[in-house]
Amino acid sequence: MVLDSFRLDGRVALVTGGSRGIGRAFATALAQAGADVALLGRTSPAETVARIEALGRRAYVVPADLDKAGPDEIAGSVESVVAGLGRLDILVNNAGIIRRAAAVTHSPQDWDAVLRVDLDAVFHLCQAAGRVMLGQGHGKIVNVASMLSYQGGIQVPSYTAAKHAVVGLTRALANEWAGGGVNVNAIAPGYIATDNTAPLRADPDRERAIRERIPAGRWGRPEDLAGAVVFLASDAARYVHGTVLPVDGGWLAR
Repeated sequence: MVLDSFRLDGRVALVTGGSRGIGRAFATALAQAGADVALLGRTSPAETVARIEALGRRAYVVPADLDKAGPDEIAGSVESVVAGLGRLDILVNNAGIIRRAAAVTHSPQDWDAVLRVDLDAVFHLCQAAGRVMLGQGHGKIVNVASMLSYQGGIQVPSYTAAKHAVVGLTRALANEWAGGGVNVNAIAPGYIATDNTAPLRADPDRERAIRERIPAGRWGRPEDLAGAVVFLASDAARYVHGTVLPVDGGWLAR
């Protein structure tokens, strides 16, 4: 039955930045579909762990600060998941930061920090997970892109650069790894009500301008992304490679 191909029973997923917001929604959705879930991040994911375990799935916490972790530490984190949960089938690169400032005043420190977390760490996690997945002949990697993978945005040059690069990286890895049984795709969330968008929602003019441009007529919720991540992590997407799936309330169609 086609619905069976969406199930993730017996599989292990690693989600970065799973302590709140979109990451928590991703982790919960994967657990609902049957996966055990490892959570990598620098803040405690206690609430997410509770949700996963309430669903009868295993949760495994991997403390790591992607702003500071180098390639070796990141590879060690992936190895820890395999040791702790016995395998690794799915990687969701969700963790990200944003720094808002006009381009002429955007500091080198902010530029470097955003690129480290939003691009460098994504590559190193893909690389480490890819070694495991290519070795076993199967795996799913889901990167998190953005509407700013398509557009320039305002006062977010480092974030925009990183999210454009994530799309290129997704396609490059898909080209190399599809033949080895590893699917590499991305989700591009639209304007979702999270901590990262709190400054926009706190500005009445910006909030209204964004909402009025969304054909669905509302900001997205983290849970609106749940179906997309389960699909791309499942056998239902076995012939989907190098795709960027917008979940944006129609923003890009406008």
